[in-house]
Order: sequence, then C-alpha cells, then structure tokens
Amino acid sequence: MMIRGLKYIVAVPKGGNKILDLNLRSLATQAAVKQKDAKTSSEKSAAKESQSFTMNMFRGHLQTSQVFPFPQHLSDEQTETLQMMIDPLEKFFEEVNDPAKNDENASIDKETMKALWDLGAFGIQVPQELGGLGLNNTQYGRLVEVVGYNDLGVGITLGAHQSIGFKGILLFGNPEQKKKYLPRVTSGDMAAFCLTEPSCGSDAGAVRTRAVKSADGSHYVMNGSKIWISNGGLAEIFTVFAQVPMTDPVTGETKDKVTAFIVERGFGGVTNGPPENKMGIKCSNTTEVYFEDVKVPAENLLGKEGEGFKVAMQILNNGRFGMACALSGTMQHCIKKATEHAVQRVQFGKTINNYGTIQEKLARMALLQYVTQSMAYMVSGNMDKGSQDYHLEAAISKIFASESAWWVCDEAIQVLGGMGFMKSTGLEKVMRDLRIFRIFEGTNDILRLFVALTGIQFAGSHLKELQKAFKNPTANLGLIAEEVSKRATRVIGLNAPNMTPFVHPELAESAALCAKSVEAFGSTIESVLVKYGRKIVDEQFILNRIAQAAIDTYTMSVVLSKASASAKNNVPSAKHEIMLAQVWCSEASSRVAYNLKIVGASKNLDVFKKLSLISNEICDVGGIVHKNPLGF
Repeated sequence: MMIRGLKYIVAVPKGGNKILDLNLRSLATQAAVKQKDAKTSSEKSAAKESQSFTMNMFRGHLQTSQVFPFPQHLSDEQTETLQMMIDPLEKFFEEVNDPAKNDENASIDKETMKALWDLGAFGIQVPQELGGLGLNNTQYGRLVEVVGYNDLGVGITLGAHQSIGFKGILLFGNPEQKKKYLPRVTSGDMAAFCLTEPSCGSDAGAVRTRAVKSADGSHYVMNGSKIWISNGGLAEIFTVFAQVPMTDPVTGETKDKVTAFIVERGFGGVTNGPPENKMGIKCSNTTEVYFEDVKVPAENLLGKEGEGFKVAMQILNNGRFGMACALSGTMQHCIKKATEHAVQRVQFGKTINNYGTIQEKLARMALLQYVTQSMAYMVSGNMDKGSQDYHLEAAISKIFASESAWWVCDEAIQVLGGMGFMKSTGLEKVMRDLRIFRIFEGTNDILRLFVALTGIQFAGSHLKELQKAFKNPTANLGLIAEEVSKRATRVIGLNAPNMTPFVHPELAESAALCAKSVEAFGSTIESVLVKYGRKIVDEQFILNRIAQAAIDTYTMSVVLSKASASAKNNVPSAKHEIMLAQVWCSEASSRVAYNLKIVGASKNLDVFKKLSLISNEICDVGGIVHKNPLGF
C-alpha cells in the first residue's frame, strides 16, 4: 500500500539535497504517512528522538529504551484475569472446536461460533463498559497464542473481526461511533476490513471504490467492490476505504483521496459473492464484497476526509504483533508433534532423537519459536507502555514469524517422515493454513522494502541536517564538532555501541556481536546513501539485503533481552534460554556481516544485474528460456 509521490529526503555529499520521489507501489510509505500526519514545528526534533531500536540502527546508534530491560508485561491482577480467560479458551479447543471438521466443511458451524461469542473472544480489547473484555495488547497476544496453537482458521476469523475489522473504530472512532458500534461487534455482529480490490493489493493508491458526498452533505453514495475479504460473507459492519473527491480551497483543483468509512450491511446495496475456495484457512469465510449506491451517513466517516491511508496503515501496524503471537503458538504445536514422534520412533536401534540431524532440526525449530515469541511480547509490551515507535518492529515480527512458522512446520513434517505427510497427523493442514501469512496484511516482500526505505529515510534526514550545518559552519560548530568527534572515536573504537551492560554476563560475547552489527549496519547505510542517493529506491536487490540485516540485528537484541531477563528472574529455563540466545546471535551476526558485505561488493552487484537480466528474458518469452537437453 502506498501514497503516490511520497518524498523521501536524503543527503548526498557533493550533490546537494536529493529528493527521492517514490512512486513505488508498496507498504514502504506507511511510516511517512504517519510522519506526515504528525507534522508539527518540532517534527525534526521528534524524529531525532525516536525510541525505535531499528530506526536508530539505520544511523548506527544503539537505542536501548524499547529493548532493555525486557518488558514486564502484566500486574498480578492482570495475570490472574488472563488466566481466568485462558482456561475456558483451552477447554473450548479441547471439547468444542474440531479443526479437521472446520477444514473439511470450509466453515465454522453455528454451535462453535456461538461458543466463541459466549467466551467473549470477538471483543478481547473492547472496553468492558462497551461490551468487551478490556484486555491490553499483551493479554490479547497470549490468548491469540492459544488460538494459533489450536486452529489458525478460527484465528483468522477472530483476527479479521477485531485485529483489523473494527480496529479502526477503536483507534479512530469518535465517542458516538464507539458507543454505537462497539457493543454490536462484541455481541454478535461480525466485522470486516475492506481495502483490497482487483486493481490494488500492495498498491492502495489504486483503490477505485468511490464515495461521493450528497449535495446536502448528509451522506455519501458509495460504489465499488472489494476482493478476498475475510468475514466478507458474514460481516454486518465493514471498515471500507474509498476514493472521495476533494476540492482544494486554495487552488480549486479537485482530486480523489482515500477515505475510511464505517458501513453497515443494513444500509442497503451491500452484497457479497460466494466463499472463495482456498488452499488453507478454509473455515475462514473469504468473499468479494460489492457496494452499489450505498448511502453512507456522513457521521460514519472514520477520521477525516482524505485520511484513509493513515487509518489503514495504523490499523495494520497496530495488529501485526498479533500474527507473531498466533504463529508462536502454531510453532509450539508443530514442535510438540515432532518431539513426541522423535522420542518414540526407533530406527537402527535407537530413537531418532539421538541422531544429530534430528537434534539440529528440533533445536533450530525451538530457536525460531523462541525468537518469534520473545519479539511478539516485546512489541506488545512496548505498545502497552504507550510507545508510538514500533511500526518497524511490528513489521519485522510479522515477516519473521510467518517465514519461521512455515519452516518449522515443514521440518516437523520431515521429522515425522511419511506420517507427517498423512492428513490424520494434522500437520498438512497447518502447512496449508500457514502459507497465507507471508502474503496478507502486507506481503513480506513489500514489508521488507518498508523496513529498508523507512530506515533509510530516517538516516537520510540526519545527513541532510549535517549538510545544512556545513553551509553555515560558524553558526553550527557544535553540531559539526559533535559529529566529527563521533566519527573519529568510532573509527578507533572508543565510541562503538556497547550492549554488555544490559545483558547477563554469560551473554557478553553475544552482546558484542550484536553491537558490532549495529555499528556496521549504520556505516553501510551511510555508504549506500552516498553512493545511490535518490536511486536507492530502485535498488531492490540491495534493499532486501539491508532489510534482512536489520531483521537479524533486531532479533539478536530481542533474544539477548529476553534471556537476560529470565536469568535475572531465576526462571527455571534461564540456562536453556541463554544457549538459545548464544546460538542465535552467533549465526545471525554472521548473516548480517555477509548481507552488508554483498551490498557493496562489485561481484555481487554484478550477480544482481545478471539476475535482473535473467528475469527480463524469462518474462519476454513467457517462461523458461533454455531448451530441454533433448532439443524438443
């Protein structure tokens, strides 16, 4: 999803300030949308003071406030409340829900849905006075983790309803809208999020659904259609994004701008197509939704006219950590299945868990689950503390969790061998269900560009500030001297990032690897900005490697924090967690070094160029270019 014509500002020595006019159809604009909305006279100062670990990493700075110490999530009372809700939820999955039946019927039966509504599972974060459970993000995440362990199809039904379906009302609704709609979405009226259209997936600027205001200003007339809408055939209340013609009061020019609306099926003119026949999450209802001359009352505008991008991006940013929580649960389920089989299956006179190949699989599966779970609760904990600087970390959690869960499930099937391939084991369903998570709510490919370009923009603004300072050095001696001092001391190692004070002594070496990655990352980003300037937006081979290095570095910091907290609190698994963190940092730091090295290596840039040419030739002929060895 994107805003056309977004300006990314970077500085290029000898070339003056460069403006990156991005026409990239991607989620890489989310952060800029947020920054644009928050524009004030102190905007530059606020940007410099971002608390995001990942954002600051793009400048080579170590910002620890949202990483160390690991968030202390819940009070005793909150923990007790959560446990009271976990028990009946787990009982529901044991006694009521049947994942295989849901999958076979491609729907959730009425009794099962009623049980979910009775549990309050459709209104977990809605305030109690408006009919919900009133839980915070961390409590929500723990419940979602239970759901992900048991049935991702049910999880999507729940998530599409509250994580995105009516989340806009929670975040942007005025008091009247909240009072009117939140009691409904917690007591039986399903909600859905309607953004994607045939012409727009990641390119939200291509939305064609239109809403035209009536002459008397009392309502909008909406026409258009949406595709692949989760809960589309069940929902009574929709968050819909449509183009609204807006006239500039100064120039008199009229332009369409995306705007968010609360739309009820009861308004008339709202219909849906049949459920889609999907690869996975079959019990989640997915349909097209049509809007034909729908009269939407003016009071159902969500936010302001023209602010639809901000609404959409905030909804998606706010809910992404929930995917990591759910998939943490899914990975636990896969690991349990694999472990149970490994300790019972005898081959060549020993149970297979005694063989190094299986041991490595189980250990790496646990590594990925540990990183995912730690990241999910770090992001949710920071959100609960009021952080507004979590959008890159939330994106990383979604990317990492969805790719890790796929790998863990695949390896679990491999451990089980032929048994894993059988439908009765249940893992083939999990694998089918998992595949969508790398695609929806921002494809991982687009989110990687989002991470890279948002961080580069942040780093570029700093270079631009320095450039301006050098134009008037007398008035900016302080800033120039500070920067020169930082660079000089960094070169000789006196001002290098240091994470050792924040971690358990047994993790000092691992912390040094992470700190070194932060320093190298910042230097690489500066070099990339100097080399490419405005053209960096077109270098997606490079941007993807930058994003991967950012993901590995951030996840290192997360596990260092989590393992250190467990050791400090004498958690029984502390020694085990320290080993997990040590192994992760050792391998992740090597990947960071490799990815940063190839960003600037001429031989690798030549490989990128050849890959591009190979792709172009494949597209030119509509498939494989080379012939079969037999010539026909």
